[in-house]
Amino acid sequence: MRPDIHTLYAVTEATWPPAARRALGPVTIRDGQGGGKRVSAATVVGAVTEADLDRAEAAMRHLGQVPLFQLREGDAALDAMLAARGYRTVDPVNLHVAPVAALTGERLPRVTTFTVWEPLEIMRDIWAEGGIGPARVAVMERVTGPKTGLFGRLKDQPAAAGFVALHDGIAMVHALEVRARHRRAGMGRLMMRQAAQWAAGQDARYLAVICTQANDGANGLYSAMGFSCIGTYHYRQKEAP
Repeated sequence: MRPDIHTLYAVTEATWPPAARRALGPVTIRDGQGGGKRVSAATVVGAVTEADLDRAEAAMRHLGQVPLFQLREGDAALDAMLAARGYRTVDPVNLHVAPVAALTGERLPRVTTFTVWEPLEIMRDIWAEGGIGPARVAVMERVTGPKTGLFGRLKDQPAAAGFVALHDGIAMVHALEVRARHRRAGMGRLMMRQAAQWAAGQDARYLAVICTQANDGANGLYSAMGFSCIGTYHYRQKEAP
């Protein structure tokens, strides 16, 4: 059965984990250590009060983080509370999923895409060019389950890097970056198929990926490859006083 959105939330957490997390009443606080919104945002389970939000904001500031919440499906009441407190909406995303078996029928070109862990220096360079620096690579290193890096070459030149990890029978792709001069040449599609090949070798049933709603090109690619958008989330970030 195709995974639902709440399953994908759990897969995201396991395959792109914060440095630490702790429960503060109904709020989970994450220490992202500079690894971006996904590992730094707080989430809420159940009813929350204004006092709960005050404590959560103080805890995030204590970590040196801007108060930030991830709003998932079912969080409408929390969304309204945060809006009233001056939080703005940031980075709505789509979560896409496809059966691994539907992505592995095509033979990949030889000497074009590879799986490798630890990341090569050139992979770190490609990530850095796209704003994926050492703090985000540290997130990859924290993953304890099956994982690998993705590396792509085009016309004998380093062209792309990515990361994929497995949780609960679902492989999720993160940090997929294609160098600007190699875009619009099918590299993203080949990298996703390489991820699917690796996932099949891990007996994964599904391949998933997260994409900002503003990225029309990537969302279009995933749709054309047969991925389904299962659901969404967005962030609310505290406005400066």
